[in-house]
Amino acid sequence: MSGSSACRTMQDSLFDDPDLPAPAQPSAPEPQKPQKPQKTTTQRRAKVLAAPPDASQQALAGELPSTLRMGTSSWSFPGWAGMVWEGDYEPRVLSKHGLAAYARHPLLRTVSIDRSFYKPLSASQFAAYASQVPEDFRFVVKAPSLVADAMVRGEDGRGMEPNPAFLDTALAAGEFVQPALEGLGNKLGALVFQLSPLPGALLARMPEILDRLRAMLQALPALRPHAPDGVIAVEVRNPEFLTPAFVDVLREAGATYCLGLHSKMPPIADQLPLLRALWPGPLVCRWNLNRRHGAYGYEEAKTLYEPFDKLVDPDLDTRASLARVIAGTTGAGHDAYITISNEAEGSAPLTVLALAEEVRRLQHPRPNTP
Repeated sequence: MSGSSACRTMQDSLFDDPDLPAPAQPSAPEPQKPQKPQKTTTQRRAKVLAAPPDASQQALAGELPSTLRMGTSSWSFPGWAGMVWEGDYEPRVLSKHGLAAYARHPLLRTVSIDRSFYKPLSASQFAAYASQVPEDFRFVVKAPSLVADAMVRGEDGRGMEPNPAFLDTALAAGEFVQPALEGLGNKLGALVFQLSPLPGALLARMPEILDRLRAMLQALPALRPHAPDGVIAVEVRNPEFLTPAFVDVLREAGATYCLGLHSKMPPIADQLPLLRALWPGPLVCRWNLNRRHGAYGYEEAKTLYEPFDKLVDPDLDTRASLARVIAGTTGAGHDAYITISNEAEGSAPLTVLALAEEVRRLQHPRPNTP
């Protein structure tokens, strides 16, 4: 078989297209009174305690590829008590103090910092996050809407006027990439430019938008000298982007496509050709919203799924397809960053668990299983 044929076979198998194919370690416990055990120093200092280790999940984590990092979108959800937290905490307490406890969960090796979309974060803010997690933890960070949204929006989210800073090279570097690099260092995983939905007038000027995107991406500071596992990814909310021209822009800039699982975009199977065209390389995926709720169903999903303590709408097809892409990507030695929202199936930690089990199954198929 020729080299190109072998590469195509690997791609077809990987993407399964049917048509083509810490805190510091706890110190020793203090002397105990006969009737009442004392808490360790770490337990007394922690504002949020991690749920006790689950032996089966620790064993599962040990069977997954080291290049696979799965996690959630943010970490401030009281409903995760018993899964991630030991005890009940208010959202504001979890938001401020929960990250270190979150990072002790054996399957949660990344997290998406979404607050950066609403306001740029400083290097010191990023450094504060990095100080709370282990060395092998990696962050996925959203670019500020300052450069990722073509519109200036009102409080209701409606576009008010064109954003003159959209895809501005200097702002993207100075307000996003450089502070993230400086603060997160080698704990930087993926920097995601999630381009908000474009109005029709801009969609009609797609070649111009792609030229601006190319110029911005090519001018960004290199990640690898400071973040060896770092990758720049672009997520879109208009299917009109899914073209060979968009692939060319990403390839030329050394960036990748962020697989955005959201009702504004086609199903996962229809997005995989972009990953195939960019292969080989890392996988970045943000599973944001269950398709049953439609393009504007985020609030509906949130209302139905709170307090996010169980799987309400399991999406087995998406889960299985994503697991195949993960297994193929990590099996070829590449990094995979997967972050999942509660609105994907009802409870992000439980979706991570189910996805991990599916990846393990693909790595270790049962005898006589196709």
